[in-house]
Amino acid sequence: MYEHLFIDGAWVRPSSPATITVSSASTEEVLGSVPEAREADVDAAVAAARRAFDDPHGWSRWAPDRRAAAMESLAAQLDQRTDEMARRVSSQNGLPVTIAKQLEGGFPRVLLRYYADLAKSACEEETRPHLFGGTTTVRREPMGVVAAIAPFNFPQTLASLKYAPALAAGCTVVLKPSPETVLDAFLFAEAVAASDLPPGVVNVVPGGGDVGAYLVAHPGVDRVGFTGSTAAGRRIAETCGRLLRPVTLELGGKSAALVLDDADLDLAKIGEDLYAATLLNAGQTCYLGTRVLAPRSRYAEVVDAFAAFVTSLPVGDALDPATLIGPMVSRAHRARVEQFIAAGREQARLVVGGGRPAGLDRGWFVEPTLFADVPNDSALAQDEIFGPVLAVIPYTDEDDAVRLANDSGYGLGGSVWTADPERGQAVARRLDTGSVGINRYLPDPGAPFGGRKASGVGHELGPDAVATYQRYQSIYS
Repeated sequence: MYEHLFIDGAWVRPSSPATITVSSASTEEVLGSVPEAREADVDAAVAAARRAFDDPHGWSRWAPDRRAAAMESLAAQLDQRTDEMARRVSSQNGLPVTIAKQLEGGFPRVLLRYYADLAKSACEEETRPHLFGGTTTVRREPMGVVAAIAPFNFPQTLASLKYAPALAAGCTVVLKPSPETVLDAFLFAEAVAASDLPPGVVNVVPGGGDVGAYLVAHPGVDRVGFTGSTAAGRRIAETCGRLLRPVTLELGGKSAALVLDDADLDLAKIGEDLYAATLLNAGQTCYLGTRVLAPRSRYAEVVDAFAAFVTSLPVGDALDPATLIGPMVSRAHRARVEQFIAAGREQARLVVGGGRPAGLDRGWFVEPTLFADVPNDSALAQDEIFGPVLAVIPYTDEDDAVRLANDSGYGLGGSVWTADPERGQAVARRLDTGSVGINRYLPDPGAPFGGRKASGVGHELGPDAVATYQRYQSIYS
């Protein structure tokens, strides 16, 4: 489908004949191919981003309102590609197209406009009283060239969490998409090419882990933003630590959905919010509450409610608007999820699911699966499965629930389900995790999002994110 890479504002011939071929997660049919970037292509992309940044009249020197206008022009170009972007993402990774239109088609342009507005009112320097007399001028400068690495599950949304605040700060970007989701990345590149962003400000280099590792360690890169697995994040952290290179790592999760003893379990009322908090994108979402903590006083009722919930979700082709549970992103990933399910049969009680959906002979589908009586120290409860698998864990009282929720190597998301919002707030404040939802889980673009423990380092979103792409200089006078 594509024969050129997008570097320095132009479509250029790649340095290698290697290609990445993408297949449909729903049908296994080949969707298309793109060039695979190699080291020489990364060198060219970083050099282009460096020129665009260092140019005395370039992006980093533009007035904030001028940068904002260019960002808004990119948002307008994405507006024109909303449906096609959703279709490409859904075809590749299995994200239901109804969800893809809202997130992959809509969120990046919302975020660009949000950060464009912040850029217009940005204070790039201020004068403060010097504590020992005189004044100090504090300057905020863009950090430089940003390596932005996005995963397959929400490729456009999670890429925008990096490039939108980076552009607002005045940085330039080299984006490396996941090899599972490259067709949408090239559509994004088309939008960049049609926007008012100058050449070199955003470059796209598709490739696998080797390309990502080379980009992270590249001497021309000043900062790294990564979303992906904890294992890959550790390797990136080691590289950035050795280079003393700033990095944000948004990694895995195994969040708790804490059902309090007063929770309303009427699926007609909570079903939509429960889906978004526990099984969005067939569980291929880092912050989901896949550990369901249930009070012993209502344990059977909670298990039955979740069994009804899991079996109610339509499974099918990601491009079918009725689908809520699509396939896994690849055959290899489905095999990994099925290994967890097979091991889980020895660890806990299988309530529903556990196999492949009937009538779907093509595509990498897994039945939505529910286990009960799950020990909190088991793999079902501690490992990130990244599939449509929920584990119900019993607790005795509120203190026990908080202890179990915090007894995890991860700390990214979580939710509390209760009829008393004030009680929910109180419980949420005791959870050792970066974000918590009360009777839902809906990240707020205006607030920091990030993890603790093995879920990452640093944060994204909110006005706070712009500062992570800036450096400071103090001038004493």
